[in-house]
Amino acid sequence: MTLEQLRIFVAVAEREHVTQAARDLNLTQSATSAAVAALEARYATKLFDRVGRRIALTDAGRLFLIEAKAVLARASAAELVLADLAGLKRGSLHLAASQTVGNYWLPRHIQAFRSAYPGLSIGLTMGNTETVAAMVRDGTANLGFVEGEIDDPTLSVRAIAEDEMVLIAPIGHDWGKAARSERIALRSSPWVLREFGSGTRSILAAMLKEQAIPMSDIEIAVVLPTNESVLGAVEAGAGVTVISKLVAESALLAGRLQAIDYPVPRRRFFLLRHKEHYVTAAEREFVRQIDVSRPGPKKGYASGELAAT
Repeated sequence: MTLEQLRIFVAVAEREHVTQAARDLNLTQSATSAAVAALEARYATKLFDRVGRRIALTDAGRLFLIEAKAVLARASAAELVLADLAGLKRGSLHLAASQTVGNYWLPRHIQAFRSAYPGLSIGLTMGNTETVAAMVRDGTANLGFVEGEIDDPTLSVRAIAEDEMVLIAPIGHDWGKAARSERIALRSSPWVLREFGSGTRSILAAMLKEQAIPMSDIEIAVVLPTNESVLGAVEAGAGVTVISKLVAESALLAGRLQAIDYPVPRRRFFLLRHKEHYVTAAEREFVRQIDVSRPGPKKGYASGELAAT
């Protein structure tokens, strides 16, 4: 059994499609199929059921996938240790981030790091908060950046930035005419929301709670999966929303949306890493660059782990 066979098996298992896995791995379909077939033949175990043009993991395949991913994660960790010996001249850093952080806050830090260390490659995977935490936990990502707090004993979690939130409405909305925020009745307008579990939605819930308003008391016009679709729906007149100012800034400056004078709680971005995984020089330097670029007290690594909040 080779690491390459494991890598191919995991790719096929995650996509449930040989052709897609081959394309993403820059391999031929025949080479990809042969690697999976070799594993099945060597251990006399069927890993996939063929269903039409697609495939599905067998029970044995699902169990093997867990172990295969763990082995690949450990191999990746070993490579990181060796890459550290190159003194940030080569190697890789894989990040995972939730939507607002990954699309609007993290890119400038990635670009600054790439400019300083062009020999290092950086990968970024997007997902919700739970997905990001899982990637850091299983070693798929070195560092995670999320908009919601995580309670996981295996992860080191600390606030790394603040995010200003705004209440926005379509141009001409009645709330824009209110002289004082106290005159706004939050129940009086339909709302456009992100899905359950999103950090943005939790901020609205906190804002409503301050006014003793349960979420069930507001009219939810539509629930959408991305910040951009939420902005588009609000601009089209579907309702109002609470969203990061980083996301809404361009539309506000262009006059396509209006910000409503209402106090919205700020939220924090959190940095995640596994407490027991090796801390690479690339990780330390990436976090250091973020820390020195922001105002206030600086926090970095302490005794091989992220400093506590």
